[in-house]
Formats: sequence, structure tokens, C-alpha cells
Amino acid sequence: MWRMTKISMLPLLILLILNGCNAINANDNDIFQYKDSYVGDNSAVGNIVSQLPEGKHLNGFELKTNEEPYGIILNYQGIATGDYKKIAINNATFIFTLIHNVEWVTFNFNNEDNEEYNVTKEKLQKWYEKDLSEFTNVDDLNSFIQEYLQDDSKVNQYFEQ
Repeated sequence: MWRMTKISMLPLLILLILNGCNAINANDNDIFQYKDSYVGDNSAVGNIVSQLPEGKHLNGFELKTNEEPYGIILNYQGIATGDYKKIAINNATFIFTLIHNVEWVTFNFNNEDNEEYNVTKEKLQKWYEKDLSEFTNVDDLNSFIQEYLQDDSKVNQYFEQ
């Protein structure tokens, strides 16, 4: 009887192990699965911006697709402290890398100063001196961005141009 129980438990154990592996893969949100999305794809844009830094503080977004150039307005609320300029550059870089036809992003930080930053794809690529569509994975893009964000004067330079 004991032997029969052990044999019948083996398939159950295998199913549990396989299901556990599958759950791990499902939670592995590789943001680059959305590469070459379009600004009109509300679901893809929502998934992208929610995975970016401060995504948990995103208080809605608007897709501007009625006329070119197409853009996105992101509204953040509840970010306690932070360098909003760096958040804007970082998140815009990901958005321009992943979303094929977006040309501008406006970041509204509903903090005590109600800061707003506008980032355009053309200006950001000139600042980086690189075509952002060439990136194919998160690690390379993060490393690239961090090189530029380390220098506060360079960050401020982008917004002063």
C-alpha cells in the first residue's frame, strides 16, 4: 500500500515542480518583449510605463495619437523624493527604445512644485549621440543610461538646451 501511494505521488510532485517553474517564468517581466510596440497600443504602453522606475507612482497616462508627432503624457503622484530630471531621462529612454513611433513624452510630477519635463526622441538621441532603437536588452540599456545619469551637469544640460 505504501509503495502504491509513493508511485501515485510521483506524478503530482512532477506537476508541482513544472508549475513552479512556469510561475517563475511568468513573473519574469522582460520589458523588451514590448520592443517595437506602437504608441497607440494602450496595453503595451501601460505595461512598459508600469515597469519603469517610479511606475508604482504612475497616476495615469494619456496617448496623443490624433496627429503626428505622437506622444505620451505621464502623470506621477506620491514620489516622496527624487531627482525628477533623472527619472524623466531614464524613463523616456526606455520608452523611445521600446515604442516605435513615439516622438515625445511629457512627465508631470504632482509634487509640491508640480514639476513638468518634456523629452523628445530627437533631442535625447542627439544628447546621447546614439540611435536608441539599437538596444536589444535591459542590461545594456541600463548600463548605457547610468553612464549619462552619473553626471548631474550633463543631466541639467539636456534640459537647458
